[in-house]
Amino acid sequence: MDRRRALSTAAVIATAGAAVALTFPAFAGTGAREKAGDDVSVDRALAGPEVLAALSRDFSLTTEQATDRLAAERKATEAVRTVKAAAGAAWAGAWLNDDADTLTIAVTDRALADEIRAAGAEPKIVAHSSATLDQVKAALDTNANEAAESIPGWYVDPSGNTVVVLARADVADVEATAQDFAKASGVDAATVRVETSQEAPKPLFDIVGGDAYTLGAARCSIGFAVVGGFVTAGHCGQAGADTRGVNSAPQGEFAVSSFPGDDFAVVRTNADWTPTASVNDYRGGVLPVAGAEVAPVGASICRSGSTTGLHCGEVQALNATVNYAEGTVTGLTRTSVCAEPGDSGGSFISGDQAQGVTSGGSGDCTRGGVTFFQPVAEILERNNLTLVTTGDAGTPPTVEPTTPPAEGVGCDAEGSVARDGTINRPGQRRDVVRFRAPAGTHAACLTSPQGADFDLYLQQQVNGGRWVTVARAATDSGAETLTFEGAAGNYRYRVASASGTGDFDLQFAVN
Repeated sequence: MDRRRALSTAAVIATAGAAVALTFPAFAGTGAREKAGDDVSVDRALAGPEVLAALSRDFSLTTEQATDRLAAERKATEAVRTVKAAAGAAWAGAWLNDDADTLTIAVTDRALADEIRAAGAEPKIVAHSSATLDQVKAALDTNANEAAESIPGWYVDPSGNTVVVLARADVADVEATAQDFAKASGVDAATVRVETSQEAPKPLFDIVGGDAYTLGAARCSIGFAVVGGFVTAGHCGQAGADTRGVNSAPQGEFAVSSFPGDDFAVVRTNADWTPTASVNDYRGGVLPVAGAEVAPVGASICRSGSTTGLHCGEVQALNATVNYAEGTVTGLTRTSVCAEPGDSGGSFISGDQAQGVTSGGSGDCTRGGVTFFQPVAEILERNNLTLVTTGDAGTPPTVEPTTPPAEGVGCDAEGSVARDGTINRPGQRRDVVRFRAPAGTHAACLTSPQGADFDLYLQQQVNGGRWVTVARAATDSGAETLTFEGAAGNYRYRVASASGTGDFDLQFAVN
């Protein structure tokens, strides 16, 4: 088929459903939202409440404007897909303006301009196709090892119809250096544009309890993340000692270290490292850290460390004194948890409450043993530190749902857990219950109050402590049900108001 004829056909298809859909006004009240009395409910097929809230915050938009923007972007994506397929080798890229209300499509064939306008976009005729610019970038990628440190990167810029090579503005003759790099890579100078930049990209890493860190040849484990760094054992290093993370990247410095007498230290980390409210469970997931309430004698407790992973036992005594060869340490907590060298400094946690950092002990994780920890509450108080937590003061206590009988999976099965709550304003979301579950089938039922429409989200905690939605039920029925086949891990249910307010009932189970 003739390419221009194919594009014209595609443009007619796009125009029928999307030509006027590339601007905000065309979307007001046309499927992006539904009216329910005076309440406005968003199109839940576009995004969850977390995304809408983030867009509203970061783009300074109302919820309605954020929804309109998402709808416009979706229609633009459909138009791009249609036109790109028809344009073939003439395709040179597409982009939305800052307000996402105008889509521009670039091509190398001027004869396509009218067809692009018919598809609801603005045409731009350019010299280089996307395929040409991709080849230029690939040549730069191949020669990347020859790029000077003053060149932080490069990328294809469809709006400028060039490959942009970034160059540090604070370096002399940096533009000439960038041009020399492009020439050495064998690319046409006409396809490259040098832009000065203050960028100095670097990888970012998470601080996770139980992860390893090193001091030269020695290895210890992170206790818990605090604002500005983490706490660990004092016997691991002296003040001023430099640390590297589990990935061997520079991490920080011991700001405070006390041993013997006590056994704690504070490591101040550099900007590459982000504290998280989590502890490595060494099973591919993390345990959340919600606070630092002290567990009583006899309570179960678990320890995470970089040598032996996660092991559990019981609290045997508080305020214990230990006579190490290096000196006496007082105020420790005695446990029946095993540990081995390298686990020092690692996390002791009970449920989702931080307890302390591993000090020392006897035995090992083959024969068993006794291990002591320095209470984290004392470390925080004495050093004026803030523990990094999940930060959700309204979250109910951790609940372990009872496994229902094998003969059926249902949210109302025997052994299911029931929770209720209240939504006070349209658009509000509430985290109802957090729990750790074995691998199996999650089933849940949500009943909304009359006249309201609440949605149900099942979220799982992933590495770094982030919560990710893994299942949701978002109909207009007022009664939501969901099922999900999940791996073992930490989960929570979230209820969000699409419209209306009032009391709700949640029932859930894991089989």
